[in-house]
Amino acid sequence: MAKLKLTKNEQKTQKDALKMYQRYLPTLTLKKQQLQSEIRIIDEKAKAVRAQKKSLEADFEKWISVFGEKEAFTPDIVTVRNIKKGWSNIAGVKIPIYEGADFGRGDYDLYSSPLWIDMAADRMEKALELDLEAEVLDEQVRLLSKELRTTTQRVNLFEKVKIPETKRNIKKIAVFLGDEQVAAVVRSKISKKKLQSVAGESKEAAE
Repeated sequence: MAKLKLTKNEQKTQKDALKMYQRYLPTLTLKKQQLQSEIRIIDEKAKAVRAQKKSLEADFEKWISVFGEKEAFTPDIVTVRNIKKGWSNIAGVKIPIYEGADFGRGDYDLYSSPLWIDMAADRMEKALELDLEAEVLDEQVRLLSKELRTTTQRVNLFEKVKIPETKRNIKKIAVFLGDEQVAAVVRSKISKKKLQSVAGESKEAAE
């Protein structure tokens, strides 16, 4: 760290730095709070989506077992062809938004397959959609959490390091400059007395 210069120019530099830290700290603190709030909301949404998927899968298992032909349905009947994503911005962070997906259907004989196979495939698509949505929500949380860590570090840096350090520097310079001013006044008085003394002696010698 550079040695602190005990000068008026340095004092101004430190005061300007303090103003900047105090101006940006509330903005950073607000951003931190916003990120924390958004992360909580998205995390709760992801949990709700996964709970919905779990409930759907449980109903799906019961529904298939009723027909007694569970082996007729295999997961590869439905495949994900394309995931649609948009983008949004939260507190300056670019995050993906789930906008749906395109699915493909495997080949199966409409005549030999059970009548309920299409309905089962529809339910499978819904379960996959919920899974994909939860994954995008997880990605949102990951990106926002990364920004939250950076913002928290900056808040702590300003709040616990930079602002107290700058205040100490300003005080140190002020004390030094004050002492210098007092010393200058004392030196001036001593010099004046010496000059008066020398002038007096010269006058006496002249008489």
